[in-house]
Amino acid sequence: MSENSVKTTARYVDLRELKYDGDDVLVVGGGGREHAIVAKLRESKRVGKIYGAPGNAGTNVIETGLSATDIDGIVEYVAAHDNIKMTVVAPDDPLSMGLVDRLTERGFRAFGPTKSAARLEWSKAYAKDVMRRYGVPTAAYGAFTDTEQAKAFIKSGKFPVVVKADGLALGKGVIICQNEAEALAAVDEIMLDKKFGAAGNEVVIEQFLTGYEVSLLTFVDGVNYKLMPTSCDHKRALDGDKGLNTGGMGAYSPCPIFTKELLDKTVKTVVEPTIAAMIKEGAPFKGVLYFGLMVDGDDVRVLEYNARFGDPETQSVLPLLKSDLYEIFNAVIDGTLDRMRVEWSDKKSINVVLASGGYPLGYKKGCPISGLTEVDNDVNVFFAGVKRGDDGLVTSGGRVLCVQAAADDFATARKKVYDNIRKIKFEDCYYRKDIGAKLAER
Repeated sequence: MSENSVKTTARYVDLRELKYDGDDVLVVGGGGREHAIVAKLRESKRVGKIYGAPGNAGTNVIETGLSATDIDGIVEYVAAHDNIKMTVVAPDDPLSMGLVDRLTERGFRAFGPTKSAARLEWSKAYAKDVMRRYGVPTAAYGAFTDTEQAKAFIKSGKFPVVVKADGLALGKGVIICQNEAEALAAVDEIMLDKKFGAAGNEVVIEQFLTGYEVSLLTFVDGVNYKLMPTSCDHKRALDGDKGLNTGGMGAYSPCPIFTKELLDKTVKTVVEPTIAAMIKEGAPFKGVLYFGLMVDGDDVRVLEYNARFGDPETQSVLPLLKSDLYEIFNAVIDGTLDRMRVEWSDKKSINVVLASGGYPLGYKKGCPISGLTEVDNDVNVFFAGVKRGDDGLVTSGGRVLCVQAAADDFATARKKVYDNIRKIKFEDCYYRKDIGAKLAER
């Protein structure tokens, strides 16, 4: 096993009952992203036992029985377990509900942004307003709480446009519209039909940008920052970037066509202005700040912010981390990130999501999963929609597993991933066959 690999818990040594020296940590969330975080935290000599709220069948954490959105329950659990020295809040919902604020107010250490800082994600209108006020390049837009005003804006503009629900909508509240009729229907769907619930009380309508997308994740301690390797997500369900938008069907890292010159420009025009903006807004950002970028030639604009690790980008990026993740989390909390040297492997990483047939719409649950013990030792399997059944592991969600590998080149990493995917079986399993296909020669 290489020094940069994360040992998959698909080997099923039960880690929950082992004794560790070090600080105990609670990780909030139960998807593939959280599994990748837990796997990397286990490498730290400073980490003892790891608890999950709720965790999943692959993380082998001590399960608290709490959901990620049980804010009161999580705060009281931490209060009752003084051995828990840090809570890592990974998903968007508990961040938007102020879990970090609640924990911090009680004197507990928590990794993640406050509710006011996380507003960069939970309100797209606020994020766009911040970009406009502080000169961060983005698409032209309008934000509306009134349906008729939104429609008037559409009728006065050019196409295509993107209509977005303002709030959190599980990555699905974005509709690309080619003409006026589609855009008007999207407004009705979001604001009147409430397809995305209260997230659609306000809409953002923006210019459609062309180019290629890049994800840039960054550790931020309020003032200082450390960049992670770039990554590229594949959001569409089907090969060739066709089908419905999903939470992500795979990713690779780094993005080879996003040059150092483009990265340096992005730091100066996007990263540093955003961090400075949040200080001026009275909501310094501490945690992981995700920049969703659209790149067209040397033009880089922000599509969106996320206030946490991306999924599935995290499953490609974190295995490349050579430094101690727990040390980084502590430096972010303490505002001492500038004193840390954060090192990354120069390997190439790819992951592919195995989903349940029908995702992102209806899909079957409870299908037995086999073949996990046959996966190669230098390949990681991160669990998402998996639970323990009476006779073993079964599917419990749309995105079930994420298979990841790293190598000196993308072609080798890609071959490792797909060779091992073929060993894993469950009913109606489907996955994209083209993740990283254009990188085969790199």
